Amino acid sequence: MPSLTTTQTVVALGSVDANLVEPVLAANQQLIQDPTEADLARADAAIVRAAYKVDRELLDRMPALKVIARTGVGTDLVDVAEANRRGIPVVITPGSNTASVAEGVFSHLLALVKKLSPLTSLVREGRWAERSSVRVGDLEGFTLGIIGYGRIGRRVARIAEAFDLKVLAYDPFADVPAEICRNSVEDLLADSDFVTLHVPLTAENRNLINAERIAAMPRGAVLINCSRGGLVDLDAAHSALATGHLGGLGLDVFDPEPPVHHPVFDLDSVVLTPHLMGFTEQGMAHTVRDAAQGAVDVLAGRAPAAVAAP
Repeated sequence: MPSLTTTQTVVALGSVDANLVEPVLAANQQLIQDPTEADLARADAAIVRAAYKVDRELLDRMPALKVIARTGVGTDLVDVAEANRRGIPVVITPGSNTASVAEGVFSHLLALVKKLSPLTSLVREGRWAERSSVRVGDLEGFTLGIIGYGRIGRRVARIAEAFDLKVLAYDPFADVPAEICRNSVEDLLADSDFVTLHVPLTAENRNLINAERIAAMPRGAVLINCSRGGLVDLDAAHSALATGHLGGLGLDVFDPEPPVHHPVFDLDSVVLTPHLMGFTEQGMAHTVRDAAQGAVDVLAGRAPAAVAAP
């Protein structure tokens, strides 16, 4: 265990609120924002924000590094395998923004089903007489299909109960209650009025929702993606929205980010947010504190709450 008299350096790679981190640090640990090359060279720990790339070249510049603490669970920009090869655990913070993302799903879903954007335009533009032309829907009594039944998927299911939604779920790697389980993506899509995605982006999952699978959905179904942009084929979604087969699309994530403009962005039946549903004020406070705690745990010789697998 390190001596308390030895100063340990924790560098912030990306914007980190010191007021959230410093109360978690031990007395012999100091946080350095905007680190110089000299700071990187002596850094014991790094708190890394989502947009910051940690590759072999950066690791070479940080020879004293003992732990990488990633705010969030996505490690797309972190070379986890190389870090592990060097004996550097990559701490992640699952659960810190679970509620924020789940609430974001329903923000998108309600905006689309209740037609908030087109109705706002009617009022703003003085077109009150046209209000009967907008078909406003409900959640009660309809079916929400959840693809991916991890922390966020389960939280979405809990919230769905308050809306009297029927819930179905598919996840080959998680324990899904038998009464809501579907054995394939296709089975779930066929029986769902609304669908929300909560799976990682892997080679197998890229374009998980494609033209064929959209065609399997009921006409007018609504699709929400607050997980990873590459899960949805936007060309296929655009075609389905144009014909009305897909009734609405909510996107908080894109591939790449920031995204290149896509024709789907111009449709009234689409709601867009810039990957912020999990980055609420409270959610970010939780994830930064959790990352700092993970770094402190590793430096103290304790097991952190969660570590990314290579």
